[in-house]
This record gives sequence, structure tokens and C-alpha cells, in this order.
Amino acid sequence: MNSEGKGYCIDKEEKERSNLIELSFEEMEQFLQSLGQKKYRAKQVLRWIYKGATDIDDMTDIPKELREELKKVAYIGSVEPKEKYVSKDGTVKYLFALSDGNIIESVLMTYKYGLSICISSQVGCKMGCKFCASSVLGFIRNLTPGEMMEQVLAVQRDCQTPIGNITIMGIGEPLDNYENLVKFLKLANMPGGLNMSLRKINVSTCGLVPGILKLANEGLPVNLSISLHAPDDAKRMELMPIGKSYSLDKIIGACNIYTGKTRRRITFEYIMIDGFNDSREDALVLAGRIRGMLCHVNLIPANYVEGTRFKPSTREKMEVFENLLENNGISVTIRRELGKDIDAACGQLRRRVIEKEREKKEAEVEKK
Repeated sequence: MNSEGKGYCIDKEEKERSNLIELSFEEMEQFLQSLGQKKYRAKQVLRWIYKGATDIDDMTDIPKELREELKKVAYIGSVEPKEKYVSKDGTVKYLFALSDGNIIESVLMTYKYGLSICISSQVGCKMGCKFCASSVLGFIRNLTPGEMMEQVLAVQRDCQTPIGNITIMGIGEPLDNYENLVKFLKLANMPGGLNMSLRKINVSTCGLVPGILKLANEGLPVNLSISLHAPDDAKRMELMPIGKSYSLDKIIGACNIYTGKTRRRITFEYIMIDGFNDSREDALVLAGRIRGMLCHVNLIPANYVEGTRFKPSTREKMEVFENLLENNGISVTIRRELGKDIDAACGQLRRRVIEKEREKKEAEVEKK
């Protein structure tokens, strides 16, 4: 599976073998048939993978001869836990090291309905949103479908509980890694694999209109979240460079097509920044744009990102904003903050760890 972007290299031995996690049920059948095996072996192999096996030798009900053959031509990909942080509220943040040494983040959150994981789709991000730590260190490469799935399986192994919901809202812009995203969604939904309902998967985007329209026609009715964050184009362009390419009218038009095709409700994410986008007028302009849509608005207090001037809106302002939207017939909630004490917002912890490692290396060079 190609993973576009600079700086991507993996172990030569791995490159010459197939990552079993990236194979669909049909692909697994074909792969095993190419080794002279019966189709039914595919179900056995997949069962072990999604039980959390990381080594082919863990598959004890598969003949040793087949395991030895598999090890020559395949492997089970697994991201390596680099660091783990547990918040007072139970939120867990994982830093994972990939096979090329790059670092990504995943976050495990506990809700009344069960466990939800937020996974990354890229190493870094191209979008350059001013309020987000993910873009600060730049874009390196796309994640493969296997690397996306490996985050889910690694966290399941660690917490020893099935994940109930997946949100692709971590580092990166999922629709900028479109083909790998779609393959991941199919793997997550695959019977005999994770077998997760598409209704329990949420894809978040900053508003790549062509990607939204393509996804609407994939036959994969996942939940879609749009990082809106402003009621008009002028303010949005100050926060998000993507606003220069796709206006709010174009994004909302694409969202209406998406809901028409999938019957899934759109979630508009709206980071509230004190004195910037949190006035009564802002609320009324936003309400006028989305009134009548099949949608929900999540109001989110801004996170402090070093090097920016953004401060979170006060609770009082957020509640006034919420009430104005509700009075205009719009479904809205103020999102509960989780993991604030462990830098659980997208890209924050990764940035801090990478910068600390960089400082350490520079100090070592100076000593020499």
C-alpha cells in the first residue's frame, strides 16, 4: 500500500512481505490460496489478528508448517507504544512509534455508552489550521490502512476491552489520505474482522469538498464531522487556510449532498475563541447558515496552543451562544473537555515530546 509523503521508509524485510492487517477477507482468501491453502484458513487468520495477535506464532490452531510459510511472506503490523498518559477523568493518550520512527497519537475516551478511540490518519498535517498543534511540525506522510487499524488493535490490547466507536479526528486530515481512509473504513466494517457498524465510525474533515462528495458516493455511510469554527468566510480564512479554497457555501452544499445520500447527520465542530467568534452576532449568522439542515453543533472551548493568541471563550459566553442556536431550532451541545491535564487535544502531546527530544539531541551535540 502506497503511503505518499516525504521521509517514509520501512524495514527492508517488512517491505518485501505483506502486512496481514491490510488484507480484506477476500484478499486474505486469495493470499492463502496462493500459498496452496484452503479458503477457510482466512477466517482463522483474521480471528487471531482481531483478537490482538502480533506474532504469526500466536496462531496456535494453524499448522506449524503454514505458520512458518506465512512468516516468510507476511507479518502482522503493530505500532509500538512509546508513551502512555492517563488523565484524572480516565482519558488515555497514547504516543505510538511507527516502523520508520515517526510518532503519532491516539486517544481513548470513556463514555456512558462504552469506549471510543480517536485515531490519527497522517504523520503531521498540511492544512495549517492556526488553532491546531498538528500542523506546527509540518506534514511528513500518510498513514496506511494498516497503521490506522494498528492503533485500534493496540489500544484494545492495552485496555483489554472492545472499542465501541472510532473517530478519525487525530493528527492529519483524513480526506487528504482518501484511498487509505476508505480501505480502513472497509476493514473496520468487515465481518470476521473488527465488524464495526459504520454508524459507530466518525470521520472528521476541515472541509475538503471533493473528498466529502466522493465519500457520499462510496456506499459507506459513516458519520461526518466538519471543522467549521467560524460563521463566515472572512473569519474562517483567518483560522483555516483551506477556507481560501472552499467557501462555507460550498462546504454546506457538499454536506447537504452527503446527508441526502447517506441519511447521516452532520456534526459541525465549532471551537470557541474569546472575542473572535463567540458573539451573539456570530451565533445568529451561524444559525442562519445551517438552519433546517440535518446537523448538530459541538461547541468546544479553544485549547491553548503555544505561539498563538487564542484563548477559550468563557462558560457564560458559550452558554449564551448555545441558547441562541437552540432558539433557532438547531441541535447543539457544549462538548465536555476530556484529558485536558494530559494534552489530549490533537497534536499537543506529540509536539511537546518531539520538541523535547530535539532539544535533548541538540544539547548532546553541543557537549561534543
